[in-house]
Amino acid sequence: MNTVIVCASVSHGNTRRVADAMAQVLGAKVVAPEEVDPGELAGADLVGFGSGVFYSRLHPRLTDFVKALPAGRGRAFVFATSGLPELPRAPFTRPLAKLLEAKGFEVEGSFLCRALDTWAPFKLVGGINKQRPNDGDLAAARAFAERLREGRG
Repeated sequence: MNTVIVCASVSHGNTRRVADAMAQVLGAKVVAPEEVDPGELAGADLVGFGSGVFYSRLHPRLTDFVKALPAGRGRAFVFATSGLPELPRAPFTRPLAKLLEAKGFEVEGSFLCRALDTWAPFKLVGGINKQRPNDGDLAAARAFAERLREGRG
């Protein structure tokens, strides 16, 4: 299966660690948004899109990349890392999933895990979730990828 994971990981490398864990299972190539040609995604069987969460949103580099994609079709998934828990009525990944669906992708699932966050007030205490993503988080990411590989997103 030809899989590409587009990942914007900018603060501590947390999201890249999650992307790499998924890539091991999927045999995927992990690239930053500015490193991939949208045409390459058209030939992929599955495309993942992920970033850290900033002010309750995924990184603008990732969302701007998706907005610029031509209409097409294919299987996709969305993932994120966040210092704070998401609100049940406003999942962090929902806006990007809807954008991908509007572009013609079939979004097969989303994955979120907690991660080190050193945003302004948390910086004073050295951050929150200092040991995250941990082995359990990375195992959950691999299990999610396994479900995607088996078509059970």
